[in-house]
Amino acid sequence: MSTARERHAGRGRGMHPLGRLLPFDQALRLALRAARPTDRTERVPVPDAESRVAAETVRSPIDVPLAARAAMDGYAILAGDTARARPSAPVSLRRVGQILAGEIAQARVVPGRCLEIATGALIPRGANAVVMVEATHRQGTVVDVRARVAPWENVSRRGEDIRRGAVVVRQGEVMTAAKVGALSAVGRTQVRVYGKPRVAIFTTGDEIVAPGRPLRPGQVYDVNSRTLAAVVRSNGGDPVSLGSAGDRRPALDSILRRALRDDLVVSSGGSSVGSRDLLADLVSRHGRVVFHGIAVRPGRPTVLGLVNRTPVLGMPGYPTSCLMNAYVLLAPMVRRLARLPPAVARTVEGVLAEGFRSPRGKTEFHPVRLAGGRVVSAYRGSSAITSMAHADGFVEIPADITRLRKGARARVVLF
Repeated sequence: MSTARERHAGRGRGMHPLGRLLPFDQALRLALRAARPTDRTERVPVPDAESRVAAETVRSPIDVPLAARAAMDGYAILAGDTARARPSAPVSLRRVGQILAGEIAQARVVPGRCLEIATGALIPRGANAVVMVEATHRQGTVVDVRARVAPWENVSRRGEDIRRGAVVVRQGEVMTAAKVGALSAVGRTQVRVYGKPRVAIFTTGDEIVAPGRPLRPGQVYDVNSRTLAAVVRSNGGDPVSLGSAGDRRPALDSILRRALRDDLVVSSGGSSVGSRDLLADLVSRHGRVVFHGIAVRPGRPTVLGLVNRTPVLGMPGYPTSCLMNAYVLLAPMVRRLARLPPAVARTVEGVLAEGFRSPRGKTEFHPVRLAGGRVVSAYRGSSAITSMAHADGFVEIPADITRLRKGARARVVLF
């Protein structure tokens, strides 16, 4: 059985105040500096590459299209046959067959003749243009052409889309649906992409219980590991859930050592100043603390450390504080690790339905909901997940502003 002194050592060494509170912008810069983009690569099927970052430059081995094709439904013709065609004086051509997409015409187009052609079908020998069906009138095998057509009009010529040897995807580009399509057009089935950063996530606190188990008085369900995983996943990372370390130093030390195998370590709880908030002490023992405490509300007790060049981000235990800092701090770090560009904020403007007060010297990210163009506070305290679940976004209040008046216009950053 452990002694009282041993039990105390296992739980912490009393209160340890936060260091100097960093301005949020400075904390974000330090966090991004600590997040080194991954160098791991992997080959994935092209259909699965959307939203991944290309780790190779792909050049086309073929011309696309391989041969001239019709860009419109109509008739394959010799453009010179239509030199005098106009609506009041059409030129009559003889239809000598039809060609559909995927077929090769046996007939050759000669002066005074035409072939009916479908969009995407190969241009037959002799033809050098397509007249749209809307500019014609057919009766039996006679086709009256009512418009002049220039050479190669309504034709997709060989290599017009992609030339052989042309770059289809550049290394470092984010794969979009269109790039997936372009790779498919040149026949690629796989593409090399950068690996998703692995983000180890664990919680602290003897009171934390996994959802699905019965609760006892004083216990709460684990909210943060799930919200953190969702933020990681939606920003290009691969969350790795390590469960809970409780409030014991040996257990926390063990789970931290395991977490350091991954690209980024994120914990919730244990980052504040109480006797059971051990994360900063353990990080300083294994590596160094970059900062402990940010001048923000909510989310002040946040710690960032580096252990063997692996960033360790300790988030507050309260759900609103944890998730808000995940949006504004963790998400940019994950995107940098994944080599994704910074997210472009989606914003709307609205009129404040009430006045907001904010502490001087702290940047506040105030959760709000939108109601008919009006901006309504959704904040119910740092411990209430509904502060975020019922919010549409947040209003950022700068550190030098202490009050936003009712009726003022506000910019809302949407979640």
